[in-house]
Amino acid sequence: MSEEQDKQRNMRKKENNRLLTKAAIIGVVAGLLGGGIAYGGLSAANLNSNTSSSTASSSSSNTGENGSVTTSSSGTTKVNKSKTTSGTMTYAYKKVQNAVVSVLNYKYTSSSSSSSDIYSMFGYGDSDSSDSSSSKKSLTLYSEGSGVIYTTANGKGYIVTNNHVISGAAKVKVILASGKTIAAKVVGKDSTSDLAVLSIDSKYVTQTASFGDSSSLQSAQTVIAIGSPEGSEYASTVTQGIISSPSRTITYNSNQMTVIQTDAAINSGNSGGPLVNSDGQVIGINSMKLASSSSGDSVEGMGFAIPSNEVVTIINQLVKKGKITRPQLGIKVAAIAELNSYYKKQLGISTSLKKGLYVASVTSGSAAASAGIKKGDVITAANGKTVDDVATLHSILYSHNVGDKVKITVNRNGKTMTFTVTLQASN
Repeated sequence: MSEEQDKQRNMRKKENNRLLTKAAIIGVVAGLLGGGIAYGGLSAANLNSNTSSSTASSSSSNTGENGSVTTSSSGTTKVNKSKTTSGTMTYAYKKVQNAVVSVLNYKYTSSSSSSSDIYSMFGYGDSDSSDSSSSKKSLTLYSEGSGVIYTTANGKGYIVTNNHVISGAAKVKVILASGKTIAAKVVGKDSTSDLAVLSIDSKYVTQTASFGDSSSLQSAQTVIAIGSPEGSEYASTVTQGIISSPSRTITYNSNQMTVIQTDAAINSGNSGGPLVNSDGQVIGINSMKLASSSSGDSVEGMGFAIPSNEVVTIINQLVKKGKITRPQLGIKVAAIAELNSYYKKQLGISTSLKKGLYVASVTSGSAAASAGIKKGDVITAANGKTVDDVATLHSILYSHNVGDKVKITVNRNGKTMTFTVTLQASN
C-alpha cells in the first residue's frame, strides 16, 4: 500500500469518527428533549392538582403566561409529598368514617333430605314413615345494608338503618369499620318511615356521627353518601354528589314521604347509610333510588334519603317505646312549591299561593274528614306554625298523641279557614 493511500484511509477514518461523535451528540440531545416532554406532562398534571412545588432534584422553574415549566436532570423525578385536600370532602368523611357499619340480615332456610328407597321418588313410598325425609334449618345471610352509629347510652351503642334492611331477620350482625363482626339487637323498627334502630355493646364504638339540620338544605349543596354498595366487600365506599332537591314528596309502601333527592351514587347495600354534608353531619339516611321510569327508561342519578330531622324524631321514639304509634289526618297531599304553573292551574290553585300543601284526597271517616277538611283545600299552617312541606306537617303531628286536638289552617277558594282536628291512630 502506497503512502498516498495511507493518508486517504486515515482521513476517511477521522471523518467517520467525527460523524459518529455528531450522531451521538444528537442522540443525547434528543433523549433530553424526550425526557423534558415527559416531565413537562408531569408538571402539567401537578399544576392541575394545585401542586406548585418542584418534584425533581437539580431543577429550575420558569413561570410563563400560561403556567410554569420545570427543567430537571434526567431520571431524578420524585413524588410530590405536599398534602393538598382543598375542594375535597375528606374532612367530612373522616368525621363519620368509623361510625358507618355494614348491616347483615340472617334468615332461617330449610333443607330437606330423603332416606327412603327409590320408589318413594315416584310416590310409592310410605309418606307417613318417620325416616322418609328430614328437614334441617340453618341461618343464612339473606341481605346486606348499611347503618351509622349515632350515640351511646347505658352501655349501648345505637345504630340507625332502614327497616327494609333488617326486615324479617332472625338474627342481625354488623361489621364495624375495623372489619370486626359483632351481634346486634333490634331496638325498634317502623315500616312507614322505613327506619330501624339497632344496638351493640358500647365497648365497640370508637366514633359516633352527629345529625345536621335537614330543613336548611339547599339545591346544589355538595354531599357524600357512605355505605356498602353491593355488600360488605365494598364497605366504606364514598360517593359524592349534590342535593338535587331538598324536599321531594314520593309514595313508599302506600305512604307519602318527603325525602331528599341526590345524584350521589346510591346502590343496593347503601340503604341505611348516611348522607353527609361538608361539615361532616348526617343530613339524611339513604333509603332508595329510582332505577327506571314508569315507561321503562333507565334512570341515573336519582337517589333518595330520609331527612335527618324526621330521622331524629322517629329514632328517639323507637328507643323509648320500641315502636311508633303515629297520629294521622287521613289525607294525601302535594307540596305546592313542587308543582309547576300548569298543574297549579289544572288544580285550581291560586297563583298568589306560593307555599303550602294541596289536599289531593281525603279518606272517608278520617280525622280530617270529620273536621271538615275537603279535597282541594291548601293547608298553610298547623297549630299556628307555617306548613310548607310534608315533613313539617309530620313533625307537628308526631309531636302529639292520638286523641290530641290540632288546629289546621287551610286556604279554600281564597278564603282562610281553621279546623280543629282530633288526631286518629294510623293503621
